[in-house]
Amino acid sequence: MDAAATTSPVPESLFPPASPLVSLDFSTLKGKLETYMRAEDIGRIEAAYHFSAAAHEGQFRISGDPYISHPVAVADIISDWHLDPQALIAALLHDVMEDTHISKQEIADRFGKVAAELVDGLSKLDKIEFRSKEEAQAENFRKMLLAMASDLRVILIKLADRLHNMRTLDCVRPSKRRRIATETLDIYAPIANRLGLNTLYRELQELSFEHKFPMRFRALSRAIKAARGNRREVVGKVLKSIEERLPQWGISAEVHGREKHLFSIYRKMVEKRLSFSQVLDIYGFRVIVADIPTCYLAIGALHAMYKPVPGKFKDYIAIPKANGYQSLHTTLIGPFGTPVEIQVRTAEMHHIADSGVASHWLYKDDEKTLTELQQRTHSWLQSLLELQSTSGEATEFLEHVKVDLFPGEVYVFTPQGKILSLPRGSTPVDFAYAVHTDIGNRCVACRVNGDLMPLRTELRNGDQVEIITAAHANPNPAWLSYVRTGKARAQIRHFLKNAQHEESVTLGERLLNQALRPHGLTLGQISAFAWDRFLRDRGVRSKKEVFADIGLGKRLPVIVARRLSEAQDQESGRPDVVKPKPAAAIHISGSEGIAVQLAHCCQPIPGDPIIGVIRKGRGLEVHRHDCTSVAKLRGDRGRWVDVEWEPGQDRMFDVTMKILTKEGRGVLARVASAIAEEDCNIQNVTMDNEQGIYTALNLTIQVRDRMHLAGAMRAVRRVPEVVRIGRARSDGRVG
Repeated sequence: MDAAATTSPVPESLFPPASPLVSLDFSTLKGKLETYMRAEDIGRIEAAYHFSAAAHEGQFRISGDPYISHPVAVADIISDWHLDPQALIAALLHDVMEDTHISKQEIADRFGKVAAELVDGLSKLDKIEFRSKEEAQAENFRKMLLAMASDLRVILIKLADRLHNMRTLDCVRPSKRRRIATETLDIYAPIANRLGLNTLYRELQELSFEHKFPMRFRALSRAIKAARGNRREVVGKVLKSIEERLPQWGISAEVHGREKHLFSIYRKMVEKRLSFSQVLDIYGFRVIVADIPTCYLAIGALHAMYKPVPGKFKDYIAIPKANGYQSLHTTLIGPFGTPVEIQVRTAEMHHIADSGVASHWLYKDDEKTLTELQQRTHSWLQSLLELQSTSGEATEFLEHVKVDLFPGEVYVFTPQGKILSLPRGSTPVDFAYAVHTDIGNRCVACRVNGDLMPLRTELRNGDQVEIITAAHANPNPAWLSYVRTGKARAQIRHFLKNAQHEESVTLGERLLNQALRPHGLTLGQISAFAWDRFLRDRGVRSKKEVFADIGLGKRLPVIVARRLSEAQDQESGRPDVVKPKPAAAIHISGSEGIAVQLAHCCQPIPGDPIIGVIRKGRGLEVHRHDCTSVAKLRGDRGRWVDVEWEPGQDRMFDVTMKILTKEGRGVLARVASAIAEEDCNIQNVTMDNEQGIYTALNLTIQVRDRMHLAGAMRAVRRVPEVVRIGRARSDGRVG
């Protein structure tokens, strides 16, 4: 007998409860591993299990189970994909850095650097403080997705982790349950779909639906159970017909009938606004054949048996989905007029459809298909890294990734015949950025199927798209209102941010130079000592950053000028009194770009007395002197800037006229003709009826300056039906 047995008994509270259950769990996992792994590797995994069990000792899940049951369950899920020893070790240790005192270095020393990197990629950023829960969540997703980009096993373990959490979500309070279910539907299920893990994707959707909308889930479950008896005859008849017809065509096949998942039925009901009784195709059939030619032969046999629904045949063999999925889909009108959905594929395609990228570990015999799948996945992961480099905050990065997670359903062609997959609703701008960032940035026009089309045109399956570029073109901010892909959105924002920064630096220099003149100084006279003192006192890295902040309205130029002047005075002792110079006005051309904007409320044009207002985050806005929207800022001298028009303008400016006319035939045509005779272009027209016999016309026209506008207004005034004319003001009046 062991000597320890004669000592006083140890209190039971020091032992984690239910340890026999834990041992049984690992023995089950061990049995799976023995089917495909060497004994020494299983020994290392078992050591990781004991290490994890010791680290989590005394910790319990909300359900009351010992915490170690969760890592074992995660490892069990990924063992079904035949993942390697490092992945299994990481699965068993995936929570130790978060929930215990174990460090990354300790894991690396015991189990190797690869396993430690995987665990680190799976650990949340708990040590950093964030401004909000949403920001913390977004930053954790960014870390996980970037770790996934360098090693795909990170996301496979994380998906297994989320699957087990969803399976055991009943013990969590309802509000948290709904939040986790929503997060799973928004992020994890689409990632599983994007990686081709179809079985996992469907289960995550079903579990999320059950926990997010429990009453809807139960009601739909009852409806489907009730419908099974009614529709069993149809299903049996179709199944028998297929099994009899295919051998007649010399086709050997496996035929499976399946009930569609609750979530896909629910989504169809919501999207098409149908009741359950109107959703007829709740059953589908899968035909698995030997090779690709037989797939097409089987479709021919099925179409000869039942009439196909026009437009419902999809060939994902010739053009696979972005996640590598291949199959032929068709919908037939079966017995009693019931639509029947059928998928035809080979056994290899079936493996890929169920396991996606995990097939790399499961079915290494089908190297050609798997290599193509890995290439697609690799290009998507690289696009994540590109999004990360162009996205600023984590929430913006997550927004772009969410856009790209939803599967592409539009397949378009380049002029060279290459196929690109894009999300539904994509435009030629999305296409341009999908080809190359530089093509997107230089895009000016497009041809769709040989015809010149607007850049906001929605692309359709089979369109051939040609992008026309120009050397000096730049992205247009308006593109953000209609692009669909995360890459296009991120690249446009990245370019605009950089452009705004450069323009803000230039504007900031001009504003600061103007603010220094009352102190008898110019920027060139400010010494290095004064600048160093200013930058050090305010924790700013460079002069360029100060200029950018001034240009964006984050710092007031008069205050910066005063501080620089004081620092300059301190360096030279008490200088001679310098006679202040009047601050020179900043010249405005109207084409400065993003940092200087002409206000939309009052539409200033050359010849108008103008004032500049510094708006935080938006730079310099130029208004007319009498604009009511800036009247309240008159007292804040630091916010407004003296500006004047640059002489010799040679561009057109938008201005809106309000014209009151009597009712009459052809009035609008005569007004438009008068404006055209003055060499003005009409940009926009709106009409309102006023008091029955009068009509108010709002015309936005383009003019060179105030004199040009006056000529146009005189010409309009000569039209007999015109009663009153004037410029539209921000307060709604005419003046």
